[in-house]
Amino acid sequence: MASTNGVNGGSTELNVSVNNANESDINSAPDRVKFAYWVPNVSGGLVISKIPQKTNWDLQSNIKYAQAAENGGFEYALSQIRFMAGYGAENQHESVSISQALALSTKKLNVIAALLPGPWTPAIAAKQIASIDQYTNGRISVNVVSGWFKQEFTSIGQWWLEHAERYRRSREFIECLKGIWTNDAFTYKGDFYQFNNYPLKPKPVSWPGRPYPEIFQGGNSHDARDNGAQVSSYYFMNGNTLEGFQSQIADVKERAAKAGRTDGPKFAVNGFVILRDTEEEAVRVLQEIQGKADKEAVEAFGGAVQQAGASTGNKTGMWANSKFEDLVQYNDGFKTKLIGTATQLVDRILLLKSLGISIVLCAFLHYDEDIEKFGKEIVPRVRELEAQGRGKDEDYEISLTGAVYAAKNQE
Repeated sequence: MASTNGVNGGSTELNVSVNNANESDINSAPDRVKFAYWVPNVSGGLVISKIPQKTNWDLQSNIKYAQAAENGGFEYALSQIRFMAGYGAENQHESVSISQALALSTKKLNVIAALLPGPWTPAIAAKQIASIDQYTNGRISVNVVSGWFKQEFTSIGQWWLEHAERYRRSREFIECLKGIWTNDAFTYKGDFYQFNNYPLKPKPVSWPGRPYPEIFQGGNSHDARDNGAQVSSYYFMNGNTLEGFQSQIADVKERAAKAGRTDGPKFAVNGFVILRDTEEEAVRVLQEIQGKADKEAVEAFGGAVQQAGASTGNKTGMWANSKFEDLVQYNDGFKTKLIGTATQLVDRILLLKSLGISIVLCAFLHYDEDIEKFGKEIVPRVRELEAQGRGKDEDYEISLTGAVYAAKNQE
């Protein structure tokens, strides 16, 4: 069992004048639901489909998307981590460097850099992220992913650990990041990582309520839920049914309470957005995406990720219950039902908020157009209705739109 015995000193809060107005006027309410988007820093877009997509993976396109997202009220961007081609992602820009580039090309956007324990060590990650946090005045976060792509690990000479061990390593990785960032000298004796009076300088930027960069982590297994409950700032969820969301959120909260935690975690959910003038048009786009799925790539992806899910003790790992049509979007984003008219999407987002979800993570088919459209048609309407009290009464929101999330509608 890992420990942090022998740690000297406390948290160092930098005397940096942080303009924590990381919100435009539209994002001023403290209890608002926040919006994030997937950074398309790998080729092939966010669906494993041969449908034409107006989405590019190069840096200049991603800078354009980041600036459009920021102008439209998005507060976070999440980069992807891949070390090799597979399942439609033939080319991949590295996550930390592109996150830094996007943060330096924007003024308010918080960019979440994906980190993969194994290829990354906590020492390197802590140093990288602390420096970028200084460069951007506190606008970098991390998403610690435990990995699902066995060939990716073995191809670069990394040990492939089974599910529980991957999540146990991620747990130590997160504990080390937090310890390095908050202690003058950090000592740690774990099974995967060891430190002896390590003094990182400079530390990340800090202010009250934000002692270090936010740490995101996701998954559906009991191992993932424990990590989310005990050591993460945010717990990422795949798309699900209404009952699935409620059960998962309640379970993670219960695990956090048993661990004596009173500060979270908060919850974020993945969703694929298809915003059209009519529901029929949006559904036709979904059907075309799924109908033109890259069958070989989807089946290969499904085989890899469902092995990871099936290897968990409780058989509830990510993708363990996903069908072919679900796997066309990497994180079950179709299940989140952000597919329809502006009115429908707004109601569903407010329902998700009422369940306890703090961030809605969006993916799009046509990044060249869809981010800007979402910022114009969805974000202002959500803010308007939040100001009127919407998104707080779970029973009321379920009565309006909960039926679309019923299990029978996910079949």
